[in-house]
Amino acid sequence: MTEIEITGDSKAIVTNQPGIHEKLVEIVNKHVTHPSQKPIQAHTQQAFDEINAIVQAFSGEIILDSCCGVGQSTRLLAKQNPAALVIGVDKSAHRINRNVDEVEQDDGKGKVENYHLVRADLNDFYRLVVAANWPVAKHYILYPNPWPKAKHVQRRWHGSAVFPQIIAVGEEIILRSNWLLYLEEFQLAADVLSFKGDISTVNVTQPLTPFEAKFHASGQQCWQLHIIK
Repeated sequence: MTEIEITGDSKAIVTNQPGIHEKLVEIVNKHVTHPSQKPIQAHTQQAFDEINAIVQAFSGEIILDSCCGVGQSTRLLAKQNPAALVIGVDKSAHRINRNVDEVEQDDGKGKVENYHLVRADLNDFYRLVVAANWPVAKHYILYPNPWPKAKHVQRRWHGSAVFPQIIAVGEEIILRSNWLLYLEEFQLAADVLSFKGDISTVNVTQPLTPFEAKFHASGQQCWQLHIIK
């Protein structure tokens, strides 16, 4: 079975997995029992050290925007939360350096400057954030790669070795996807670690990301999982 099909101008997810992965709970428990010991990559350590100095010197609310891509969501979140420090992280230097911004930077109230974009591997970055005890108020994970084939379940965030650290970051976690099953699996994985979350539909008025805009334009439903600790 193919991974995707075309719907309008966007790609709808097709999977060979009929429901929540049968080994998901086992996988999560394994990662809790045997934490990742993989060495931190040098470029991620350097990027973290630079942004950590800024975080430690900041006394307000921290918002983390994981998998930020071109950073549109990071800038929008910064604009919506002017008193917060918003940090967008993506592994792709190409995406971050594109610096695509369809959001007005100057709306008469001055430029949006309360954000930083960081190029880093989140598998390492999350562990560093937890070790440094960042006081993250909200943690956004918007439209991550779904890896819809059943054999790729451990490439999804909730099936990855770093999931215990992911779920530890943020007083609130906001996860969005156009694949409901992804959110249902993340919700179950969080429940294994005693965190409860609710799933709802997303009423798209101002899309946070280019993906959200494309999904909305092609008539796909977007979903949100909200975990409050």
